[in-house]
Amino acid sequence: MTLNVKIQFTNNKSHIKSFLMFTSDDMIFIAALSRSSSLAAAARLLNVTPPAVTQRLRALEARTGVHLVDRGTGEIIFTEEGELLIDASKRILQDIDSVSELLRERKGVVSGQLHIAGPTGFGRRYLAPVIESFSTLHPQVTITLNLSDNPAHLKSDYWDLIIHIGETPTHPFQLVTLAPNKRLLCASPEYLQKHGTPQSPRDLVKHNCLALRENDEDVTMWRFSGPDNNNTAVRITAGLSCNDGDVILEWALSGMGIILRSEWDVADVLARGNLVHLMPDWVSPDAPVVALLGPRRQRTARARFFLESLRQAFDPAPWRSEDEGCGASIPAIAE
Repeated sequence: MTLNVKIQFTNNKSHIKSFLMFTSDDMIFIAALSRSSSLAAAARLLNVTPPAVTQRLRALEARTGVHLVDRGTGEIIFTEEGELLIDASKRILQDIDSVSELLRERKGVVSGQLHIAGPTGFGRRYLAPVIESFSTLHPQVTITLNLSDNPAHLKSDYWDLIIHIGETPTHPFQLVTLAPNKRLLCASPEYLQKHGTPQSPRDLVKHNCLALRENDEDVTMWRFSGPDNNNTAVRITAGLSCNDGDVILEWALSGMGIILRSEWDVADVLARGNLVHLMPDWVSPDAPVVALLGPRRQRTARARFFLESLRQAFDPAPWRSEDEGCGASIPAIAE
């Protein structure tokens, strides 16, 4: 069904108001443009060719009589009128989706599109299985999963949930803690036999350290809290660095150096003895697994159901043994 909507424009120079019949298909198109960095990216999102996107944009601009996108840079940069259409389109589409979902929910059906973003390594290992189970339970939900090394910097208004690990980002949305996650200093037995075992943070400057570059953090500044609440920070020299956690872990397992990694990533290899937990009396800041959620009025039933699936999957945290526990149980999010 195509919905026709009347949107008002005001000419800033003449203050003349005009109206445009804008369809729901137009809204979907303009919303897709707003989530894309280029017309080619928009074409992939809409599953059409780039010329088709260009032609559709030109036709829309001709019909509105206003310039919507500044061209020439290769990026999509919206004019003031284009931004107006984006805001109106997203608001109306969200309202339409909310009404439709409410009717489906009254019938006991969870459906619609669910957009999830998360870190690459964690997403492969822990998000993907939860999504698989959720999809089997709710086959009428279409799910998009985007994995990157910095999901918190994605355009947040598109994603129902953004899973983040590490320093809490400056973010306008609500943060829900899903699971605890320590940061552990580790090295292989082979590396320690060859280079010795550091006893305190200041010893790290004499060792080969491996840095994971992600989340725009200062990855060569390693912070610790030791006995008697003695806080210290060490600027390590990263002989090897990478933005892929799997690569960093493989380097550590091969005896290339010392890593400071999330508990979820190294718990199994520590348990097998492939890595050794170093300086247990010196603790790095925790990096809990959190979900970033949009404004309450924009939260869909499918997003709430999936959040509950995550909470159940991560309580207790699957990377912790039963005797370690998982801390206090995670409270339900207020609706």
